[in-house]
Amino acid sequence: MMEWMLLPLKRYADFSGRSRRKEYWMFALLNVLVILAGILIGLLLSGGSADYASMSGGWMIAAALLGIWFLAIFIPSLAVTVRRLHDRDLSGWWYLGMVVASAIPFVGFIASIAFIVVTLLPGTDGPNRFGPDPKNPAQADVFA
Repeated sequence: MMEWMLLPLKRYADFSGRSRRKEYWMFALLNVLVILAGILIGLLLSGGSADYASMSGGWMIAAALLGIWFLAIFIPSLAVTVRRLHDRDLSGWWYLGMVVASAIPFVGFIASIAFIVVTLLPGTDGPNRFGPDPKNPAQADVFA
């Protein structure tokens, strides 16, 4: 399971090819776990006080650590999302369209739900224009 979480980091800036649902969603789970750990660190270092307004030292440290994490995963997050779209036989430019659409009130809500649905759908069977099927790469040459 951990190898699926770290695979997007190994393929740091690889925007070509395809990524399975498992790779995409395990990376999302890793990010959620890191955010929860950052909140826990902030709570522990601030003495259990969730006083965000004063931004005590504990919360500052947690915010700095999470900021470093988000900077480190920015490119891999873009890459795994583009590869996930490739698995559905969609261009990576659809991601930019979804980001732009998300900035529009009401349309953004619908676009966000549509994007989540697209990432939840299974990839195309067999090879597509972006590469072999990551679920069954051996299948590509069977009927060629």
